[in-house]
Amino acid sequence: MKKQLDITVRNAVLKTMAIHISKSQDAILAANKIDLENYSGDDISMQDRLKVDQSKIDGMILSLEQLAAEPDPLGIERFQTTHENGMNISNKTAPFGTILIIYESRPDVTVEAAGIAFKSGNNILLKGGKESLHSNLLLVDLWRKSLEENDCDTNWISYLQFNRSETQSFLEKPTQKLDLIVPRGGERLIAFVKQHATCPVIVSGRGNNFVYVDAEADLQMALDIIINAKTTKISACNALDKVLVASDLVRKHQFLQHLILELQKSNVEIYTDQALSSLEGTTAITDENIWYHEFLDYKIAIGQSEGIDDAISKINTFGGGHSASIITANAEKAEIFMNSVDSAAVYHNASTRFTDGGQFGLGGELAISTDKLHQRGPIGLAHLVTNKWYITGNGQTR
Repeated sequence: MKKQLDITVRNAVLKTMAIHISKSQDAILAANKIDLENYSGDDISMQDRLKVDQSKIDGMILSLEQLAAEPDPLGIERFQTTHENGMNISNKTAPFGTILIIYESRPDVTVEAAGIAFKSGNNILLKGGKESLHSNLLLVDLWRKSLEENDCDTNWISYLQFNRSETQSFLEKPTQKLDLIVPRGGERLIAFVKQHATCPVIVSGRGNNFVYVDAEADLQMALDIIINAKTTKISACNALDKVLVASDLVRKHQFLQHLILELQKSNVEIYTDQALSSLEGTTAITDENIWYHEFLDYKIAIGQSEGIDDAISKINTFGGGHSASIITANAEKAEIFMNSVDSAAVYHNASTRFTDGGQFGLGGELAISTDKLHQRGPIGLAHLVTNKWYITGNGQTR
């Protein structure tokens, strides 16, 4: 692990990077155009994540500027005591060391995730997918320039241009010390990393999020939330995949017909369970495994629930542990739901699309973890640290 950079230097690198991205917008868009033209897959969510437009560039710049304005996450004292023999004992935040970020398609990860990891004092290895190679290499070159201009070793942020077999070999037998791996992508990437990694892995990216429409729901609110959560960004891990509707919902049939019409406006394919299979414009579910599936597509599954306990049970059985929302006017039911559903983020009368580091006030995120160690949900600057014990004595022995 390298000597820790002073916070003023880390902030200067981030500000310099923001300036370079602003000055290189045309070059970034041109490099991304090559990646988009070379992409021959039919995965619409990957293609959506691959595209860099003005909005994404603005987001990269804003993320770096916000990071530079954040306080130093290192050296924060979490615990302090004085031993009976006079030793002073304290626990403070510290960097992990070297973090490997493996990701698919999203060039903005090269900036935002690396920026968070760098501000947290870590050495960063980036391994992007081949589909975003031109975009990633250009952005990494801007990182190198930003480091050089602030008299920093350019190896603080490195890019691993490996194929799949080379990546597997590196995971199994790293040629340098690795302290943490963060895979950002689909379930196959996550499974691949977990299978071959020899150091801790933070699982990030899988959604399969649920909304439960309770019998006491405001129906217009439920409709608005479902449409927002499903249709605004189907490639996001916080997008909605499943809807459970209380069997005793007042005007249930009317609500479902209206919901189906609204979903069809966005060309969403609608799958229904046996209880709702007679609804026009839907396809009956023939394989129950669909409830486990994260779509990342214009698809949704709608089922009937026999009350809040049944809804909680289904979500905890099939959900991805990411986000779940209850729509109800009953605060007591909402509290039961939020305390009982085993997800990183639980909502009452709001869209799952808010599960995001920026939306939660974290100033961006490295990932959204569905693991419970060491951090759950959006991982921001304050969470991308470990800790160290500092003991100061004057000759004490035990």
